[in-house]
Amino acid sequence: MNNPSAFQHEIPDVQGSEDTRRIAIDRVGIKDIKHPVVIRDRAGREQHTVANFNMYVGLPHNFKGTHMSRFVEILNNHDYEISVPMFRTMVSEMTTTLTAETGRIEMTFPYFVQKAAPVSGVKSLLDYTVTFIGEINRDLETMSVKVLVPVTTLCPCSKKISEYGAHNQRSHVSVETKVEGFVWIEELIDIVESVASCELYGLLKRPDEKYVTERAYDNPRFVEDMVREIALKLNADPRILSYTVESENFESIHNHSAYALIHCDKKTA
Repeated sequence: MNNPSAFQHEIPDVQGSEDTRRIAIDRVGIKDIKHPVVIRDRAGREQHTVANFNMYVGLPHNFKGTHMSRFVEILNNHDYEISVPMFRTMVSEMTTTLTAETGRIEMTFPYFVQKAAPVSGVKSLLDYTVTFIGEINRDLETMSVKVLVPVTTLCPCSKKISEYGAHNQRSHVSVETKVEGFVWIEELIDIVESVASCELYGLLKRPDEKYVTERAYDNPRFVEDMVREIALKLNADPRILSYTVESENFESIHNHSAYALIHCDKKTA
């Protein structure tokens, strides 16, 4: 019978061979691989969901390629479901395994919050898109959280110039933060929803629909208003070290979106 380990040594390691072009690669790896994860929410429950992973390392100029299979091995070496504490260790594990100085892992998953309708109180789930981003650069490790929050915005200009009615739209607001200490995902969601014309709900009865329509009309917001109001709240929170806030309004009277972004690193601000 053949010796498997001996057979392995006979196979050439093409990825590990030398490259003579002397051009390093900033990121090389795999994208869009799915794996089960478990996330604890603010209510103390565990959410079992599936995340999409993007995993990269920096490749020195003298190596031809990286070993793609090792990224998959790192995912599967952990428990069946990856938790947040596990995610925090995966980046350093990845760079060590692949002998890299830099690495980045992005873990994107749907996150559900149970919400009660504003008038009827009927409960339903609303989904948000959350991304954990872990990076290491020459032993310096950082982690950031990005939350995409859908909301309703109503145009202040439309309300001002129209004799009746005003156009509104569904907007996607994303907040990416680096924090000191701990911030719940729900806290970032709350910040965004508190400044929108109106938040969204999974289920509304007729009295609720009347409420959210009138609330949006009473709270018009430009895309610029959204990012500025969120920035004010993040500036006031000492746990937030840096942030990027983006708002995109999917216009109801145009075939294009309105967009605004604010980035702030409090250490350099």
